[in-house]
Amino acid sequence: MADAAEGLLQQTGSVSPIEIFLSIGWLRRPRVDEWRQGRLLHLEAALSVRPDKISTALQALRAWAERTGLEPSQTAYIAATRDRRPLRFTASGDEEREQAYRTHWISPGLSPAQRERLSAKQNKAPDLVAILPLKEWTCAGCHGTGEFLVMEDAAPHCLACADMDHLVFLPADDAALSRRAKKESGLSAVVMRLNRRRKRYERRGVLVEEAALERAEERCLADEDARARRRERDRDRRERLDVVFQRRLAAEILRLFPGCPHARAEEIARHAAVRGSGRVGRSAAAQALDENAVTLAVVASVRHLDTDYDARLMSGVPRQDARAAIRATVDTILDRWRRPAR
Repeated sequence: MADAAEGLLQQTGSVSPIEIFLSIGWLRRPRVDEWRQGRLLHLEAALSVRPDKISTALQALRAWAERTGLEPSQTAYIAATRDRRPLRFTASGDEEREQAYRTHWISPGLSPAQRERLSAKQNKAPDLVAILPLKEWTCAGCHGTGEFLVMEDAAPHCLACADMDHLVFLPADDAALSRRAKKESGLSAVVMRLNRRRKRYERRGVLVEEAALERAEERCLADEDARARRRERDRDRRERLDVVFQRRLAAEILRLFPGCPHARAEEIARHAAVRGSGRVGRSAAAQALDENAVTLAVVASVRHLDTDYDARLMSGVPRQDARAAIRATVDTILDRWRRPAR
């Protein structure tokens, strides 16, 4: 757990129990999303370990943070529901344990401006969330159904029962229009849908007031040319930054694995850092050239290109079994690459 805490501290300047439990695999992000959306009564319903083990981990985190000289900061956790109720962490509601979950540990090295930004981010009330359900459902209020559902008191409600049926749906096709419509709207909700393959909720659009959408459309039409020029400049800038990052990533791969062929290091960096891919090279840790993240990018390349891992998956072998079967081959190649080429 200490390694996970150190990594988070380096990346963000703070450490929290939820992020620790996500890092070590006790929590999964989709389950945390369900909790934040009010679909779980308490967070510990999503944890995969016993309560006594959780208590030990919370105590260990506090002891590590105090030894490291971090400063405690209480963070508000608000549900993404109409009532904006405080989220619960435990089934019992024990105040000491609830406070341990809410405590974020902050690096004393952060500047006042950094602290202010971090505090604002951590305490910001979440967007209201409406769900595009994948299967039939029944409203807990009117016993009807609808295209969208909103969670209230851990039960699904239709937009009419949630007093949100005057809102219109704006698909997530135009970021500027969505941003402006949401800002103009006195009441809005982010529309999410579960991606079964990725096992996470993904944004599909927003629900906004019709008048707000009309005002946002007028503003977008008025500065469409300027926004097009800005997008082109931003695209050029990102492409230049990506090239620089790929070079840095390739150089770090060769530092860690001096026996890796130069062309292969460049290929790994190019593949891992593709924008929008979700690969390890796009993670915050990889952007900071964290040694573990860089190694994971190399491991992924070896797994797919130097073993029969993909063929095993295609033949129906479970992923963990396939990884176990090719682990020795991967380790042999990595050991060889860790030695300087002759």
